[in-house]
Amino acid sequence: MLSSLVADRVRERVLRLGALLARTGLTPNQLTVMGLVLNGVVGWVAAEGRLQLAGVLLIVAGAFDMLDGAVARATGRVTRFGGVLDSVLDRYAEAFVLGGLLIWIVRTELGAVPVLLCYATIVGSILVSYVRARAEGAGIALTQGFFARPERIVVLALGLLLDRPIWVLWLLAVATNLTVLQRLWLVRRAARD
Repeated sequence: MLSSLVADRVRERVLRLGALLARTGLTPNQLTVMGLVLNGVVGWVAAEGRLQLAGVLLIVAGAFDMLDGAVARATGRVTRFGGVLDSVLDRYAEAFVLGGLLIWIVRTELGAVPVLLCYATIVGSILVSYVRARAEGAGIALTQGFFARPERIVVLALGLLLDRPIWVLWLLAVATNLTVLQRLWLVRRAARD
């Protein structure tokens, strides 16, 4: 109940901010591309080992992930292409950030386990979205999942800010792949009903 109220308030404020941002003339697709570029910068900064700065920048880049949709709704410019573009560029954005972290791991010679954790996180993150897309293609609405993109962004940003990238990779590697399994189970249940 409380989390639902908080989510509603956040959603309401993001929509207001989207309406305000719409006055600048920026289109939702332009914001989506700007978010991708910012995530590329986050990946580069992470690769350079400046993890706390990468965490701060990831929060800024994550805001674009919410604002492009808010501007689209505020301006009545919600399109199927925009939704697909947003989804595809979100996958690239996540790969840029995790790829930068992977480069840092290899450069600092932390060993095979962190490399595998980063790989498992990338695969899990992509598959969380893929299962949803396949389910929707099969006519099954699927929005549930305990570790969707917003949660992954927040957790990764916190891990970077606290300078605990390996800890957060353990959490992300496990949680993303459990979310894939959870979503598969939800699809199976929905397909039976």
